[in-house]
Amino acid sequence: MFLVRAGVSDHRVQHTPVRETALRPNLHESTPRVPFQVNLSDEAVHLLFSANRWEKAGNIIKTLEAGTTIILDRYCYSGVAFSAAKGLDLKWCKSPDVGLPKPDKVFFLTMPFEAIIERKGFGQERYEILDFQRKVVDMYSQLKEENWDVLDANRTIEDIQDELVQKTLAVIKKSENERVGKIWVNET
Repeated sequence: MFLVRAGVSDHRVQHTPVRETALRPNLHESTPRVPFQVNLSDEAVHLLFSANRWEKAGNIIKTLEAGTTIILDRYCYSGVAFSAAKGLDLKWCKSPDVGLPKPDKVFFLTMPFEAIIERKGFGQERYEILDFQRKVVDMYSQLKEENWDVLDANRTIEDIQDELVQKTLAVIKKSENERVGKIWVNET
């Protein structure tokens, strides 16, 4: 809605993982809101999520090349950070996603852990355990690249939203005629 008001009518918001794909049943069972026993290793779950991103990669590239802006929620960084926080090797976690479409900008919202645990509903999700969340944040800090913008999320929703809209509009304008990059292809 805010992008439409700002004149960006050709855009799409997409959440990941995308649950409307051939892998949907497997993804749903590997990320329950209420924990239950799943007989998949952490490696297998990680690869399922990567496969889900690859299922949508071709469509993402076509959409971007047609001039439509895509705003993704989470994407591969989240999968890598969470899997590595579980103890998997960070380099191994990145490898299945090498070559996926690279975001022009990553907005990473952060706030003090004390404020996070006070948020309504914290602790209801499978991985919302403070010690684990600290590991995840550490992994994100290791993943951070120059196209990342770290924002203070310990503000009002309106303030965060205003900043995100302004920064997003600047990214859209800057990247209008740029080619779609590929993530992590130049790493050894």
